[in-house]
Amino acid sequence: MEKIYATYLIETPLDVAKAAATLAGEQSSGTFVAVPGETEELKQRFAARVEKITLLESVSAPSLPGAKSASGKFQRAEVVVSWSLENMGYNLPTLVSTIQGNLYEITAFTGLKLMDVELPPSFAQHFRGPKFGVAGCRQLTKVEGRPLIGTIIKPSIGLSPEQTAALVKVLAEAGIDFIKDDELMANPPHSPFDERVDAIMRVINDHADCTGKRVMYAFNVSDEMDAMQRHYEKIISAGGTSAMISLNSVGLSGAKKICDHGALAIHGHRNGWGMLNRHPLLGIEFPAYQKLWRLAGVDQLHVNGIANKFWESDDSVVRSIEACAKPLLGGMSVLPVVSSGQWGGQACETFRRTKTVDLLYMAGGGIMAHPDGPAAGVRSLQKWWEAAVEGLTQEQAAAKYLELKKSVEKFGKTK
Repeated sequence: MEKIYATYLIETPLDVAKAAATLAGEQSSGTFVAVPGETEELKQRFAARVEKITLLESVSAPSLPGAKSASGKFQRAEVVVSWSLENMGYNLPTLVSTIQGNLYEITAFTGLKLMDVELPPSFAQHFRGPKFGVAGCRQLTKVEGRPLIGTIIKPSIGLSPEQTAALVKVLAEAGIDFIKDDELMANPPHSPFDERVDAIMRVINDHADCTGKRVMYAFNVSDEMDAMQRHYEKIISAGGTSAMISLNSVGLSGAKKICDHGALAIHGHRNGWGMLNRHPLLGIEFPAYQKLWRLAGVDQLHVNGIANKFWESDDSVVRSIEACAKPLLGGMSVLPVVSSGQWGGQACETFRRTKTVDLLYMAGGGIMAHPDGPAAGVRSLQKWWEAAVEGLTQEQAAAKYLELKKSVEKFGKTK
């Protein structure tokens, strides 16, 4: 019998084994008392099981509201729970309802976080996963041996289709590999989707005709399903190669529906991630999160960045990049997207910590606000990555390559 295993970090004032059993019962039989029809045979076949408990530290204050502690202590533990595949079949929404769902509501827990999920091999026969992944995105952009260098159109909102296209022209001529809409830009009145696609793709197609290099532009198709489908088809008809989806906004089923078409590389933006992850004892960790979106078919997935502008630690970012690099069910390659307050100087530490160039390295202000303009910003990032792969620190790179001095003066002090 094939099983699904989920690993949780829990905190409880109760006996850990009893709290874990409560979780397993809630997420399988669904009740706290025996009910008619719940035979021993049925429980053996369908009940979730607590497979392993590893006790961790205890604390004197609860992380979240929940059951009261008679001893004044709250025990933390790592708990592994399993379910028979028969409980849900190959159904992503039901999988999420099972391994997450109501368990966050259980009073027994003053902290609970899904850390990882292990899926049986048969999932590989039912989910194609990313159509393009690392190799496909490299082929589409003709980039080998270094990260794809990308940027986000800034300002996020307010530019007309023509103004956006003019900026894309500057970036394309500078040698950019990838550009995307901001997550706030989808189909607003000041920049209707179809008009924006037409204006931008004229520039990208002309540049490809002249140079042979087609810049990948991820148009934000996030919307209701019918509109997403229309937008997807518009990109194809215009000669585009990528679409962007705000994953947490459209959900697994919406994302998978778009990914299943398989004609465009799908850029998965995780905006809203902090809501799911920021509390250390609530939500979901990235190793589990990224597996769900890889099953749905997302080709590129945001992982934040070293010394980023948000709350996430460098260690967490490194773990996220490493999680994306691990094969899922024997493959399902996904391209990590490094972003959030990046400029070229962070490339050195990024490479030192991860030892990979299989990245899409995104810099918004780090390119657009370069003292010598966006074109110089693109060239600067490319040079920073050359230095990073050489094994140079930020200080060594700036000393060796004098053209990097301006970006250090501009961004190094602000960072």
